[in-house]
Parts: sequence; structure tokens; C-alpha cells
Amino acid sequence: MVDSSHIEELLKKPLYVYDLPPELLATLKTKTEHQPLDDPTPGVSARDTEAAQDLSIATSSSCALCKVSYINVQEQRSHVRSDHHRFNIKAQLRGNAPLDEIQFAKAVGELDESISGSESSESDEEEADSSADTTLTALLKKQAKLSGNNDEDETVVKKGVAKNPLFWMSSSSLPSNKSLGVYRAIFSAAEQNEPGKLVETIRKKQLAPVKARTNNAQGQDPAASGAHIFMCMIGGGHFAAMLVSLAPEIHRKQGGVEERQARVIAHKTFHRYTTRRKQGGSQSASDASRGAAHSAGSTLRRYNEAALEKDIRELLIDWRKMIDTAEVLFIRATGNTNRKILFDKHEGQVLKQNDPRIRGFPFNTRRATQAELMRSFKELTRIKVSEIDEAALAAAAAAAKQKEEAKQPTPRPQPQKQKLSKEEEAALLHTSQIQALIRRSKIPALMSYISTNSIPPSFVFQPADSPQNFRCPMPIHLAANLNSPAVVGALLTRAQADPTVVNNEGRTPFELAGDRATRDAFRIARHELGESKWDWTAAKVPSAISKLDVESRADRERIAAEEEENNRRKAGLERLQKEDAERAAKQAYRPGGRTVGAVEKSAAEKRDEETRGMTPEMKMRLERERRARAAEERFRRMQGQ
Repeated sequence: MVDSSHIEELLKKPLYVYDLPPELLATLKTKTEHQPLDDPTPGVSARDTEAAQDLSIATSSSCALCKVSYINVQEQRSHVRSDHHRFNIKAQLRGNAPLDEIQFAKAVGELDESISGSESSESDEEEADSSADTTLTALLKKQAKLSGNNDEDETVVKKGVAKNPLFWMSSSSLPSNKSLGVYRAIFSAAEQNEPGKLVETIRKKQLAPVKARTNNAQGQDPAASGAHIFMCMIGGGHFAAMLVSLAPEIHRKQGGVEERQARVIAHKTFHRYTTRRKQGGSQSASDASRGAAHSAGSTLRRYNEAALEKDIRELLIDWRKMIDTAEVLFIRATGNTNRKILFDKHEGQVLKQNDPRIRGFPFNTRRATQAELMRSFKELTRIKVSEIDEAALAAAAAAAKQKEEAKQPTPRPQPQKQKLSKEEEAALLHTSQIQALIRRSKIPALMSYISTNSIPPSFVFQPADSPQNFRCPMPIHLAANLNSPAVVGALLTRAQADPTVVNNEGRTPFELAGDRATRDAFRIARHELGESKWDWTAAKVPSAISKLDVESRADRERIAAEEEENNRRKAGLERLQKEDAERAAKQAYRPGGRTVGAVEKSAAEKRDEETRGMTPEMKMRLERERRARAAEERFRRMQGQ
């Protein structure tokens, strides 16, 4: 008999498809009920089920306009700022139908435009916004031109069946309202067509973890690497590619604690200046639509486009063996220019557009970087946990069906919005102001606002039944969920916030904290306020700790980390010195014992000497400077011809 409480405890940690605990695997089964986009319940239309799904209560929020789900506040913020969400808002205002993620990505690709992602400086963000606005305007104009053929479009929509990006499962050891989801994109086409064998397929995909490698060598033999996938992103002059093993890698941390991490077989990133600043789009797209420009910038961009294409294709050829043996290929290529680089016929072509292994990313992605690829890999392989009130779902579906059957030809008058009282308006204002100050960590302004407006510690965000206030109904919950230790400390010690209150999920503020610094803020408050102030046991807060103890622990950990790094560098330096001595001895004497003249060092050896003792970040910075100088020199020679 599997202990259900043990499995509940397991779900509090990240779980990955290819490394699931045996006790959870033993109880999994495919969930066939309430899957509106894949397998509708007999007798209930997809529209009814969608309406019921919108009314269901879940731990993960979603955007009803874009049909996108997100797990935490960070993902919600990213989606609200995304071009997808902005486009759907503008389309709705114009009376056009919104697009889902796959339709939006396809529409953007057909425009031959480049939308920059996140993770940029303020100036880059301004340029990205300008480019994105240009793209969104073009999309809206195109949609307006097609609006005259609405009847045909509606027929296509009715005939087409949208697929939910997630497969859902349940466990006999979990409550009936809790579901586990995995992305369908990680399965082959044959596996996706047999959802009834989903659990059996997942069990076959389980991989034993491997020990951490002793070196960072790339280009490993695919047979030695085991099951792996290929991921790449290209757009706006940025390219990132990665081969990552599906088997996790075990790392031993301080204290003997084992941690499982993704094992990267090989990775590479390129960046070239190819996008027209402040205007958006690639230089080749501009040449095709307006004719070739003859400025210095356009010449440099054309040269960089050709150089980027050469670098990418050479890399793919080097990785051919590992790409050919990869289980799935996740590729994001925005615009015709970028797709031609990957899929156009050329000598040594590796990627083919009709390869059944090719997948798109079933969620929003940002600028093509190594970090974004790793984030996407974790998102693809992580188990999603959702709680849905199935009774409410069935009732809402039945209500939606009755409403559809009782619908009359004449449109019903729209109900007028109920006028809010002054107290309700004030509560809404306080909610927006307090939430904004907490998100920006403006502690003095937050304390002043609470004091000036006489807001009680038990203040509940309004409206209380809204999705954004479901997980964090009070300021202390929001501060803990955002991992803001300073705000948590101020609310507990200065605003007298109650740490024992629970949210709609039955969790205390301490249980929402996601990092040690935030959890330490609760323990420090317990030390400063005393044991009699609150029922700290009910608040799930561990034993009290002073701020001095926290600082001392941080100093000890920092010193230990520095010593470990110094020892590593010292060992590496001694090894390099020993190798240099052996190399010098071999070069100084011939087999007969006669001394020969010193051999001039190669360019590679000189570069190794220059970078010896540097950190990887310093080496990368030096290499970028070298390449930039070389590109400037080539450009000067081109202008001199």
C-alpha cells in the first residue's frame, strides 16, 4: 500500500518525467475525464467544457484570452508583457478573434519580422518594443484584410480540433481533484496517438541517473550520452543550441547532499548584428521589400547574416551524429530568413523540415540564450500539478449546456454592472497600491501607506474571489510568495501581520516562501517578537534565529566556498605547471641528448597562456573582444577595396 501522505510530500518538490519516484509511477493512470480539447466527455460539447474549465478552481492561473496557463507570478508577468498577449488585446478591441500560441507563432513567422525577447538592457527593451509594435501592427492589418472572409474562417475553426498541449494523469494515492500534467510535445507522434498507453510509455522512458562528469568536455559520443534531445532558438541575430541528456546527473554538494541536475552534452551560442535598430526586421527582409540599401550599416548586417548562417551550419554539421540520434528536436525559428538558415537545401544539410521529430516550444520563450534553453528544458520535462474541483466542473458544464439549449433567437440584454460602494472602491484602491509597493519592495512607502490609511493587519485583497488573489489573499502571503525577505520582516515586526492566517489553499505565508532568505525572515521575526506573540507552530515557522546568527552562517558558507574555489584553482595551476614543465623538457632535448633551439609557440598556446588563471566569464569576455576587433578590421578592409 502506497502512503498517500508520502506522495503528497513528493509533489512539493520538482518532479521530472524521466526520473519519477517508483511509488508515484506505481499509482499513475491516464485521466480521460474533463479534457475539453483532446477527449470531450460524451454528450457535452467542447464549448460547454471550456466554459466549465474557466469556472473551475485551480492552483495554476491562466489567461482566458490567450488560453495560456502559468504556474507562478513570474510567468504571469512574462505573459502579460509578451507580444502574444498584447496582440490579442488589440485584436479583441478591433473585434477580431484572438490567436492561441501556435497560431500566433505561425502568423509572426509568415511576416518575416523579428521580435526580440526579454533579458536585455533598457535600451534593448526600447528597441524590442519598437520592433514588436511594428510586427503587431502588421499582424493586425493582415487580420483586418482577412476579416471579409469570416464565414470561411468560422468553417475552418469548427472543422479544426485544437489540441491541449498537456496530457493529464491521476494517481490513486492523491485526491480526485488533483491532476498531473506532462507536455505532449516530448512524445513521438505514435505515442501521442495512443493516449491510453501514456502511463506505460512514461514508465518505459524512466532513466537511471548518472554521476557527475569530472570534466566539461563537449562533443561526446551519442552512444555514451544515452537518450538525449536537441534544442535550438534563432531570432534577431541571436542563436542558441543545446544537446541535453534525458538522464539526470547527480551532483554531490556540501554536507554530502545529492542534487539532480540536467546533463548538457554540448551547447553553443552565436550573436551577430543583423537586426535593423529602431525599425525591426532583418536586413535581408528589408532588401526584399524595399530594395538593397547601400549604407555602411546595411553592408555590415548583410555580412553578419552570411557569417551567422555559416557558423550555424558548420555547428550543425559538427553535431550531425548527436542530432541524428536525438529523440526529439525542439526548434524555434522566427521569420523566413531564419528558417532558410536551418532548413534550406545546402551541402551537408542536417535539419529537414519534414522531420517528424521536430517540435515547436508549446509556451512563450524569450531571447535565444543558453539560460533560456535550460529554462525551456526544465519546463518541458517538469511534471505540472493542478487542482480542479470536478464537481464544480460538471455543474458548470451542465449549466452551460442548459443555457445553450434555452437560448432564444433575440439577444438578451446585457446585465448592468453593479455599482460599487465607497468602501468597496477604497478596498480596491488599497489592494492595487499595496500590491504594487510589495512587488517593488518599497518598504518605507508601504509602511507609510498602511499607517496613513489605518489599514488593519488582517486586510484582505479585493476582489477576494479573483484568480490573482486566490493564492495570496493578504500582504504577508504576497510578500512571501515573491521571496521578498525585507518586506516580510517589515510586515511581521512593524505592521503586526499575522503569520498564522492561511490562504485558499490552506497554506500559511511561511509555506509560500521559495528561498532560504525569506524563510529566515520569518525565523528572525520569531526571535524578535518572542514566542508568546503568535502561535508559531501553527504558522509552520521553525525555531527562532537571530539576525547575527544568519549573518555568521552566511560568512561561514562564503569562506568555505572561497576556500574550495582557491583549492580548485591551486590544483589546476599546479597541474598546468607540471604539464608545462614536461612539455618544455620534451622540446629542450632530442633522443640523442642534444639541446635544440626554443620552438616558437603556436597561436593557440599563446592564447592559452593569456587566459591561464582567468574565470570562464573573463575568458568569454576576452574572446568577444577579439572577435569584435577582427570584425572591425575585416569591415575596414572591405571599405578600402
